[in-house]
Amino acid sequence: MAAPAKRTLRSVKPDEKPVRKRALNVAQAAKTGDQLALLIALRDRIAREIAALDCPPRDLASLSRKLIEIGKEIEAIKLRKKQLDDETNDDIDDSWDEEAL
Repeated sequence: MAAPAKRTLRSVKPDEKPVRKRALNVAQAAKTGDQLALLIALRDRIAREIAALDCPPRDLASLSRKLIEIGKEIEAIKLRKKQLDDETNDDIDDSWDEEAL
């Protein structure tokens, strides 16, 4: 899995608007090496295919099944990341000890 990008904080100007993050297509997501980004791109692509009026009925069942599988994989990855973040934050000792000074 690719290392997360380093984020820096900065103040925003009153007239500044948030920059919208563009969704990656499947090829772009594959190049990043990020499994979650790839699954999200695949999910979005399959959802567009299912919603298209020209989607062949013979493909609808398999695409729907794949869409559900990918959704479950995305949720599993997000849950694992959240659990890892929670475990990392559990190591922080926030207790105050007056005598430590």
